[in-house]
Amino acid sequence: MTVAERAAAGGEPAVALEFSGHLDAEGIGLLWERAMRAARRAGRRVLVLDLSEVTLVDTAGAAFLTSLETAHGGKASLEGEREQFRALLDRVRAAGTKLPTPVKLPPLRIRDIAAAGGRAAANGIVFVGEAALALVRLPRNHRVLRWQDLLRYADQAGVRSLPLVVLLGFLIGLILAFQSAVPMRRFGADLYVANLVSISLLRELGPLLAAVILAGRTGSAFAAEIGTMKVNEEIDALVTMGLDPMTMLVLPRLIAAMLVMPVMTLVLNVAGLLGMTVVMMAFGFPLVTVTNQVVGAVTLTDLFEGLVKALCFGAVVAAIGCREGLGTGVGPRAVGLAATGAVVGGIVSTIVLDGVFALLIYRLGL
Repeated sequence: MTVAERAAAGGEPAVALEFSGHLDAEGIGLLWERAMRAARRAGRRVLVLDLSEVTLVDTAGAAFLTSLETAHGGKASLEGEREQFRALLDRVRAAGTKLPTPVKLPPLRIRDIAAAGGRAAANGIVFVGEAALALVRLPRNHRVLRWQDLLRYADQAGVRSLPLVVLLGFLIGLILAFQSAVPMRRFGADLYVANLVSISLLRELGPLLAAVILAGRTGSAFAAEIGTMKVNEEIDALVTMGLDPMTMLVLPRLIAAMLVMPVMTLVLNVAGLLGMTVVMMAFGFPLVTVTNQVVGAVTLTDLFEGLVKALCFGAVVAAIGCREGLGTGVGPRAVGLAATGAVVGGIVSTIVLDGVFALLIYRLGL
């Protein structure tokens, strides 16, 4: 590229940028800074872009020439360009002048939030009704329910999550015991840490933490698997073949989650009690004393309450994961959004259901 001063076609003073060779993505990188400085220094003079020695202009070169015109900000003209160069430049200029229309979002109103919540509740009720109907029809459609899939989902949801359940339960029991023993020791009541941790684990934390693990590992996996099938139109193919997706896809996952959740809760409770025992023994209490405290503090009612909660939590987490998968939209983000919705919805619904259980147990005096 050379920079020359000369007169324009109308006799006005001009600054000419004379190019040669190829104006492509590879060639303009060496010219960009120098050409931009020359275009800005032209000031009020006419900017002439001489393309008589140019043999090739691609889209990057056309964008480079339009950027020179923009950087100059004044009158600019082309010389020696070929017809195909001009057509390409016109298209690049047109693309650069079309600004996207800003999307004005409507103001967020309380009735819109209520309507969205109502639609979500209605969709949930519809899903529960379809699942119940599929369960009623199961004896007639038992061949559609593949028991191999049921065992595979149980393995995925329960067996493969046991290392994480054991680790989380042990750490939770250890942390609870340590954090409780430090302040209770001031009053000489650190022995009752065993009572506190055991009751908390069996009634509340055991099923709740197991449900969080199920939602994070399995609920999201259910939503991603079914969502991928929905995006690939595999569910439409099942319907076309006369197969019920609720019986074939949802019921095995739902049954598997309900079967493994009580087991996961029991394993987490045992691991938490072991973590608590380690802390209590570190504070100088013998194993027999800790065992006697735990046996005297908890009852079978506490254990059964936690297992019933775990059963319900498993059904809720699996149902939300499957519903999010069946409601997957289109596009590359749809499956990820479905998995995220399954995790968030599963955890929030579990906590809300746990609050309902707490109120119900209190009112029943259990």
